[in-house]
Amino acid sequence: MLGDRQRRLLALLDTLGGQIGALDFQKLLFLFGMEEGVSMYEFVPYRFGAFSFTSYADKRRLIEGGFLNNDEQAWKLTEAGRTAATVLPSERLKMKRFCERYAQLRGDALVRESYRRYPYFAIRSDIAARLLREDKSALAAIDAIRPVRATPGLCTIGYEGRSLEGYLNRLIRAGVTLLCDVRRNPLSRKYGFAKSTLAKSCEGTGIRYEHLPELGVSSEDRQHLETQEDYETLFTRYERETLPIQQSALDTIHQWIQQGERVALTCFEAEPLRCHRHCVADALHRLHGQNLAPLHL
Repeated sequence: MLGDRQRRLLALLDTLGGQIGALDFQKLLFLFGMEEGVSMYEFVPYRFGAFSFTSYADKRRLIEGGFLNNDEQAWKLTEAGRTAATVLPSERLKMKRFCERYAQLRGDALVRESYRRYPYFAIRSDIAARLLREDKSALAAIDAIRPVRATPGLCTIGYEGRSLEGYLNRLIRAGVTLLCDVRRNPLSRKYGFAKSTLAKSCEGTGIRYEHLPELGVSSEDRQHLETQEDYETLFTRYERETLPIQQSALDTIHQWIQQGERVALTCFEAEPLRCHRHCVADALHRLHGQNLAPLHL
């Protein structure tokens, strides 16, 4: 069963002729969303500019479903994909006009245009200096919007209610250089937040990933948490029984910060007071002073 987002992706690909190179399609998918106000995917600044991890997760599902051909270098509709590419006539018209507007832009010219129009998404680019070497104003715009290296310190963030791209953008804008995963078992049914995927995504956006499972809470201890009182009982026990024997892990985090890293502790819950990460942050603050007062993202 295809969702609306996937049908729109197929319809845009169909409007483009049913086949297009991977880099070109990623840039056109990005520009279509930005210029037409169609919230299909979120993007992060990546090695070649705006990139959506979720679009590639959808690509894998669409290949498995027989809607796209299995081709790493391109996006190619199958007959089943063309048949499934159904959207409202008004949406199809919007796609047609967009594709006509960008019909002559492909390759470096298309990437260059996306950098000029949306410089934030070029801040992690490996190719911006080459593509824009004759356009000093565009390079200056990228430099101006690039987050300055933040002072070393401590943050916390939960991924509940966030897309992978939205989560990564929040880290980037906060100047985070190291993400410390404090889950006991870093598994997730939510796309992008299992350990291997999250680590790879962080690496691609210039953020170091580390995992300290010894600071986690067992799944058994997380059962039947319904009220704030339940959480506070859990955290009181965690602070009494777990943190005192994990001094080495706390020292590791402190050493990262002393080495110049801006560290974000991460777990699931959006609300820090319903997550043990706030206990870790508070312990570091107590041990090492005001410079480790945590910022909750």
